Amino acid sequence: MHKVFSGIALVAITCLAASCSQNTETAGNTQPDSAGILSSDSLGKHIAVLSSDEYQGRKPFTEGETKTINYLKAQFAAAGAEPGNGDSYFQDVPMVNIATEAAPTMQVQGPKGSFQLKGYDDYVIWTNKTNPTITLDKAELVFAGYGVVAPEYNWNDYAGLDVKGKVVLVLVNDPGYGSGDSTLFKGKTMTYYGRWTYKFEEAARQGAKGCLIVHNTAAASYPFSVVQNNWNGSRLQLDNRGKNIPNCDVIGWVSEPTANRLLTSAGMDASLLTKAKQRGFKSVPLNVNLSTSMKVKATYDKSHNVIAKITGSTKPDEYVIYSAHWDHLGIGKPDETGDSIYNGAIDNASATAGLLELARAFKNTNPKPERTIIFLAVTAEEQGLLGSNYYAENPVYPLDKTVANINMDGLNAFDKTKDIIVVGSGQSELEDILAEEAKKAGRYLAIDSHPEAGYYYRSDHFNFAKVGVPALYTETGTDVEGKGKEYGAKLADEYREKHYHRPSDEYDPKTWTLAGAVEDLKLMFEVGKRLASGDKLPQWKQGSEFKAIREKTVSANQ
Repeated sequence: MHKVFSGIALVAITCLAASCSQNTETAGNTQPDSAGILSSDSLGKHIAVLSSDEYQGRKPFTEGETKTINYLKAQFAAAGAEPGNGDSYFQDVPMVNIATEAAPTMQVQGPKGSFQLKGYDDYVIWTNKTNPTITLDKAELVFAGYGVVAPEYNWNDYAGLDVKGKVVLVLVNDPGYGSGDSTLFKGKTMTYYGRWTYKFEEAARQGAKGCLIVHNTAAASYPFSVVQNNWNGSRLQLDNRGKNIPNCDVIGWVSEPTANRLLTSAGMDASLLTKAKQRGFKSVPLNVNLSTSMKVKATYDKSHNVIAKITGSTKPDEYVIYSAHWDHLGIGKPDETGDSIYNGAIDNASATAGLLELARAFKNTNPKPERTIIFLAVTAEEQGLLGSNYYAENPVYPLDKTVANINMDGLNAFDKTKDIIVVGSGQSELEDILAEEAKKAGRYLAIDSHPEAGYYYRSDHFNFAKVGVPALYTETGTDVEGKGKEYGAKLADEYREKHYHRPSDEYDPKTWTLAGAVEDLKLMFEVGKRLASGDKLPQWKQGSEFKAIREKTVSANQ
């Protein structure tokens, strides 16, 4: 374990609190350009604390959570932001920690032979259920294509298929991926039907006992090692006791070579996977049986969202919400260097620190924002967007009075870029506002170059979108000033391949200039400042799947 930043937290809290208080007091109403307050030095100090080994990877239900949320509370208060949930900075989020110990192997019986799969190497499984023991006893395996039921696309992989008590094998992403047909779903742009969370949910709705997703690095946008981190570990779920929410007994992933072995044991081959993209494809039983088990220990507790606010001057009952998730993966499997702390410096200590900087900037805005600005640091994003899901279902502020959500997940640790990438292009008018502000700053809006990854459905803004709140999500640009797009794309690829969800995602003060992060924060500030004033409200664009939800929510409360 690396101990680079151990012991710095208390000192940093004291120093930063004093610094922020001084900035707030001395600036008063004399700071016309509040975006100028945003500081790479201050941002870096926050990131250093939040991603230090002392914070243990910021996993909910750990000492790392306690340190994180108390740090955020202290820093929001020091910046002059008020408690955002009554007189508290915290919103309780009831959850359950499900720790699993899976059997080391899975037995496979098929018409072409029997064999064992090795846990971790060939497959990864876990469960959302809290039964002490979970068992698959010669459970029948069914290939269900992409596991999608999408009436608007005239697609149903479960049509005429009875999967009750069975295990479904499904493909990652959705049928449009790699098809070359732009009219199939959204072509190479992933829809929500491509997300692994949806596939587990749909399999449960169909009555399946288990759901295994076939991993493919390109289609998933991350390597198999990312899901392997869940082997015999623990995952969190919202505490849904008393609610009738279906769940499979077993959920998980198999590697692509493992999927091919399963098909071979059924007397089939990988061509079946390709056929699943074709309209009219019929899902097929494989006549293969699976057997394995898991021991489960469930612990119920509460995690916490952190909420702060700057009250609006003339429209205090209308809200603009900035969000970022404070959590990461905690302590897990050691990497090749022996480091087992998943510090999550970029993901997402960087944007959590950005919330603190934005709070400081808005506190010093002159004139004051007309609408109330909310700073929401949510828990358990890494466990399936749980903190933002809970907030969306239990909003502190009325959703119909929530003007917009601006979500940040991973800031630019390095040099400035000429561009900023909008994720989910064509969804809402928020991107038009962003484009205008970028132009003023001599920058430009770029479109997500990996739409197949479905990033619009993979961070906390998605839970706001699902309840109709216009939501903006951006990524770091690649057109690096003085170095170009090729250099920027190389940086992005290097992060995904070497550091994403690995212990090596650590703060490096020697190479992190954070100049790009500050420039992006300035844009986020300007967009929020515009949203906080005037009468015009951002809308979903025609064709967005969230437009009707917003219209229904607003009209119901008029």
